[in-house]
Amino acid sequence: MIEVVAPYRERPARIPGADLWTREAEGGDYRILPDGCMDLLLMHDDLYVAGPDSHAWMGNAERGTRYAGIRFAPGAAPEFLGVPARDLLNQRVRLADLWSPTRSRKLRDRILTAEDRAEALDLGVATLVGDPSDGLVSQVLRSVRAGRLRKVAGVSRLAAALGLSERQLHRRCLDAFGYGPKLLDRVLWMNVALDQARTGLALADVAVRTGYADQAHFTRDVKALTGLPPRILLG
Repeated sequence: MIEVVAPYRERPARIPGADLWTREAEGGDYRILPDGCMDLLLMHDDLYVAGPDSHAWMGNAERGTRYAGIRFAPGAAPEFLGVPARDLLNQRVRLADLWSPTRSRKLRDRILTAEDRAEALDLGVATLVGDPSDGLVSQVLRSVRAGRLRKVAGVSRLAAALGLSERQLHRRCLDAFGYGPKLLDRVLWMNVALDQARTGLALADVAVRTGYADQAHFTRDVKALTGLPPRILLG
């Protein structure tokens, strides 16, 4: 989730659960918040992968720098990339460092020669994505979104339902999301809470609605994950 974006646009991508986004930098520093997702980015005429973030990512761009990206749904990118999410945690790497030079160059050149590069990125990725094969991803996400991992013994119950030990579940989540299940839960619910706060809802009400113990708990968690308390983060 990009905090300082003007202009910034996004729409659903061709692959399920993903978004296609474009951005033109205003210039200066910007903050990217952890959201449990991974992105394939076109910037400076090359393709990069932004791994999952466990904390806010600070960047800097010259005014007018243009970006386009596919933001994969949580847990979806590792299968496409052929790389475990844990290996890309808090990393930004060239796609050519993950794929063979020929394969990455073919996708890059297809995009760079197109009239609409963002559309070409969307179409190019869609032609390479196969059907998801890891049912664990969807089951973990359902548990997170239902709030089950916030309950006492929530992780152990999920592991048992999947026929795994807690250690096995943790390892599988690191491969799929870059996080263990508890951190994944914190990151995804923080973003739900911030989206509600952006509507103007009082922070105390946001905390109650999204499962935090109180406003102070919400504030501490946001600051731990983003570096700023919500009042300052949301401006």
